[in-house]
Amino acid sequence: QVQLVESGGGLVQAGGSLRLSCAASGSGFIINVMAWYRAAPGKQRELVASVTGDGITTYGTSVKGRIADSRDNAEDTLFVEVHSEKPDDTAVYYCNAAARDQLASRENYYWGQGTQVTVSS
Repeated sequence: QVQLVESGGGLVQAGGSLRLSCAASGSGFIINVMAWYRAAPGKQRELVASVTGDGITTYGTSVKGRIADSRDNAEDTLFVEVHSEKPDDTAVYYCNAAARDQLASRENYYWGQGTQVTVSS
């Protein structure tokens, strides 16, 4: 099994920055893609950022242009920072990882418990 430990979030002032980190762990597993998604009330879950093990990054449309990321492959940790926060960024943010057992070929997807982010105007 793969465990995802999320940190960051909470209350953020509009115009400020949001910092999130997610650490993946799992003995005998290879972590491929790590990502952050978010779900706002009444809206579908959407991508915030995803990073492959090779460093290929994809950003969600709603944060493009105001987001930065870094990934530590040795620690299987993904960091994201979203700048110029807006009330529309209020959502539950979830960490996601695609991983496979070292002896298997098929990947499975794992989700963190989610962390609430509230942007105050």
